Amino acid sequence: MSKTAIIEFDGKRYEFPVVEGSENEEAIDIKKLRELTGVITLDPGYKNSGSCTSKITFLDGELGILRYRGYSIEELADKADFLEVSYLLIFGELPTAGQLKQFEEDIRKHTLVNEEMKSIIDGFPRTAHPMGVLAALTSALTAFNPKSVNVENEKEMYHAVCKTMGKFLVIATWTYRKSMGYPLNYYDNTKGYVENFMTLMFEIPTGPYKASPVVVEALNKLFILHADHEQNCSTSTVRMVGSSHAGLFASISSGVSALWGPLHGGANQAVLEMLEEIHQNGGDADKYMAKAKDKDDPFRLMGFGHRVYKNFDPRAKIIKKAADEVLETLGIDDPILAIAKKLEALALEDEYFKSRSLYPNVDFYSGIIYRALGIPTDMFTVMFAIGRLPGWIAQWKEMRENKEPIGRPRQIYTGSPLRDFKAVDKR
Repeated sequence: MSKTAIIEFDGKRYEFPVVEGSENEEAIDIKKLRELTGVITLDPGYKNSGSCTSKITFLDGELGILRYRGYSIEELADKADFLEVSYLLIFGELPTAGQLKQFEEDIRKHTLVNEEMKSIIDGFPRTAHPMGVLAALTSALTAFNPKSVNVENEKEMYHAVCKTMGKFLVIATWTYRKSMGYPLNYYDNTKGYVENFMTLMFEIPTGPYKASPVVVEALNKLFILHADHEQNCSTSTVRMVGSSHAGLFASISSGVSALWGPLHGGANQAVLEMLEEIHQNGGDADKYMAKAKDKDDPFRLMGFGHRVYKNFDPRAKIIKKAADEVLETLGIDDPILAIAKKLEALALEDEYFKSRSLYPNVDFYSGIIYRALGIPTDMFTVMFAIGRLPGWIAQWKEMRENKEPIGRPRQIYTGSPLRDFKAVDKR
């Protein structure tokens, strides 16, 4: 027998159905609440409101579980590559060997970016934040691809996916090249997707570039770990914008802007800025750990704990090992990274942090890896966006295929009641 929920309001009882997910999550379906009762719910930040049903990602913050399409993040990070996981998220199943090969080939067909895009990037100063440039370039792709995607046409949707995956990687690296004053690079069809990222970023005309296999593998894991994370701020933004039937590039651009914020994708940038602050003030990790535990001290330890995961971030366990391998392989002697390792060691042994489940999260370790690779701090969120791209595409595709209505939250007005207008000389 189906469960129902009873809501009593103004002396009347109303019955609402309860929806149960495939992992036993339950939700009260209140889509007819206003129609039946005349009232709405108030939920700032939508922390208790489900905006949709989705088959893409399952997350349990209490138990530290993250799964893509039913596959554990641990197994995917260990056994799959980024394009395999991208295909899984977007199309629902892991690709066969033939499908994966075709997917890679079809992405390569769309990696050439229109030369006129260079005029757009030339209009930005070198000091422009890469995320601002990336949002603008992603939106500008709409001008070069004006035809809207028919989501009901499987072939058309597939090619739109390949085009987005191909071009986004290139323009994301162009934001770095612009900031450095380097010539813009092009995709190399003889290399894989993640290896291409390293070449696009770091190869210069004066000599060939060869990425370390350890580095490529670490980035592959990072991109997988960032690929989707349920209905977070940027993903919800992509779905909200897409619900107006805005195109894929425009919707992805809105996700880039949402990701930029320090409370979301900018968290790994905030970690390195914190480490640099500690270094500039003497590098005493013990002192800053004490400050973090002092409730009267405004200092906050960035990169520890997570607003969703109440115990541990499953992604952090995976990327910690990769971070250790990268640092060992590259043999980097960096005082900033030395402070990070000291903070990590102190937090993992300190009862204050252990009792509050304030463990290093994925932002902490990803920042360490990016720093070790020589990626500037303001590029960290661009790295996050590259990883998150397939999740955004999958969520946009699912929302359109489900024919979800345009997003239109309600509000409770708390401003002035009706007032009479006064002429300017009477005010």
